[in-house]
Amino acid sequence: QVQLVESGGGLVQAGDSLRLSCAVSGRAFGGYSMGWFRQAPGKEREFVAGITWIGGSTLYADSVKGRFTISRDNAKNTVYLQMDSLKPEDTAVYYCAASYRVVRPTVNQYDYWGQGTQVSVSS
Repeated sequence: QVQLVESGGGLVQAGDSLRLSCAVSGRAFGGYSMGWFRQAPGKEREFVAGITWIGGSTLYADSVKGRFTISRDNAKNTVYLQMDSLKPEDTAVYYCAASYRVVRPTVNQYDYWGQGTQVSVSS
């Protein structure tokens, strides 16, 4: 079983930055890609960013391009989401997910999920 644990969420003001971390543990995960999703109250879970373990190819949602950066540390089995210039509309629970497939911006392409970390941005 693969476990994903997110950390780094919190309450910040508009324009501030946060860095989320996702630690992957459990049996060796020979997976192909990792993704960050978010879900705001009353809304569907949406793709934010994704990255491949090998090569580090990335994909971003249009709403976060230029503000968020996804990265990974293979030695630490950890994926990061650097979030800059945060906006109130970025408020959501952020989830880390792991996939045995290439990066895809859809929920059903991911095999394992973390419990989520709350990010709240005040105006």
